[in-house]
Amino acid sequence: MNHPAILTRPTPHSPSQQNLALFRIYVAYRSLLSVVLLIMLVSPNTRQLVGSLNPGLYLAIALGYLATSVPLVGSLSTRLNQNQKVLFLIFLVDIAAITLLADSSGGMTSGLPILLVITAAASAVLLTNRTVATLVAAICVIALLMDTIRLIIVGVVDSNALFPAGLLGALIFGVSIMVQAIAGRLGRAEELARNRASDLYNLQRLNEQIVQHMDTGILLVSHDGLVRVMNKAATGLLAPERPVAVEQGRQLADYSTELAYQFEHWKDSGQHRAKPFNVMEGAPPVIAHFRELQPNARREALVFVEDYTPVTQYAQSLKLTSLGRLTASIAHEIRNPLGAISHAAQLLQESPDLSETDQRMANIIQHHCVRVNQIVESVMQISRREPPKPEYILLSEWLSEFVSSYLKALNRAADISIECDYRELLVEFDPENLQRVLANLLDNALRHSAMATGKETAKILVSLDFTAHQCMIDIIDAGNGVPPGDRTKLFEPFFTTVEAGSGMGLYLCKELCEINNADLSYRPTNGGESCFRISMNQRAL
Repeated sequence: MNHPAILTRPTPHSPSQQNLALFRIYVAYRSLLSVVLLIMLVSPNTRQLVGSLNPGLYLAIALGYLATSVPLVGSLSTRLNQNQKVLFLIFLVDIAAITLLADSSGGMTSGLPILLVITAAASAVLLTNRTVATLVAAICVIALLMDTIRLIIVGVVDSNALFPAGLLGALIFGVSIMVQAIAGRLGRAEELARNRASDLYNLQRLNEQIVQHMDTGILLVSHDGLVRVMNKAATGLLAPERPVAVEQGRQLADYSTELAYQFEHWKDSGQHRAKPFNVMEGAPPVIAHFRELQPNARREALVFVEDYTPVTQYAQSLKLTSLGRLTASIAHEIRNPLGAISHAAQLLQESPDLSETDQRMANIIQHHCVRVNQIVESVMQISRREPPKPEYILLSEWLSEFVSSYLKALNRAADISIECDYRELLVEFDPENLQRVLANLLDNALRHSAMATGKETAKILVSLDFTAHQCMIDIIDAGNGVPPGDRTKLFEPFFTTVEAGSGMGLYLCKELCEINNADLSYRPTNGGESCFRISMNQRAL
């Protein structure tokens, strides 16, 4: 749908990226720690807490520790965290530095060995190999105990210092193992969350694609009639000449006042009686249905818009099928008396004693017998309609041959011109069906031109609509045209504006066009001439 996705595409997020963020935090921590350790040495308030045994060694180690942070800060933009050997070396340097700083400050009494807990915890997170992370914790404990033993030997602390050192060592091991377990769980949980987010996003995109390619138009409409989202089918039915990109945030009334009225009526009454309507003149009829979205504060609703043409075609097909069956069942009963009436009228016309008035009556009987027979034939022809046999037709050449044959069969003076600038244009149509359609339309065109001007004239104009990918064949006459009130009934069965017509010709033409994936419509030209247009859709080009 022409609306941003509710979910955003999950960015690829590998474990190395997560470790990089944690590695940067740890580098920042050790850089800050080295600065704080130096400040503690030079500050009068904290000078007695650190470097009490060997200030020179403390200063040298603190400066060296700070120096090792400089290249690490400079390498934060690289993938240094992916090198497990480099990480192991960094942790060894940290253990050595903290141990020496604690040794020069009095061991356990200085409180500095507690920093080894952070080092062990960081290694448990950053080192993917749990064995190596456990080894780092073991090295921390060994370094702590060896330094404590050394200080006991030299007499700086007594043997009682082994107990807190042992407790701290146990704490280091416990923290390392616990953090490894938590980090593993969090990693798996994060990976699962990423996979679920990706699945949800893909599912949403799939749903959007399904909705986009549905034949039913779908609109998400707010309570005040604002269209928030609509799919391509809805755009094609409600705003075919506007691009999808601009159909966002418009009022429902901008597309159709009738649709907006039906929506308001449904919203106020809670009931809706589906009623077909036309969005614009010449557009196919559509029908709308409304459904309330799940109850929410916005009170949004879904509007389903469908092309009503297939329903009308199906209803018309059922009507014609019934009509065809009825006609087939009574054709024999009609033709027998009709034939008898026609034969009797012919015999009556041959009588030498027939008066002029009776002769005129006999002619009327004969004329209407022929008309009734034509109606029966037309209806039976529709009921027996066979599937088309489409062929590729070189339109310009085919039209010339058809008009020549038509004029020869007409056997009277008539003027039919052809305007087709597309000599290589191919269309897909059943040639026999196209011949019957054009013959019927030309018969009407010549008849109405003669009624208006006294001359039988017609023009066939071929044009292309490159935007809609359609080929149009216009049959134009010089008649008075069809009154606006009759245009909607032009293609209905048995509707005619000519007394001698059966009212089945135009309907049969439209049916033949539709089964060939084309459309027949009436539209006056800009010059006011009467015009019937055959529009062949993309599949017929």
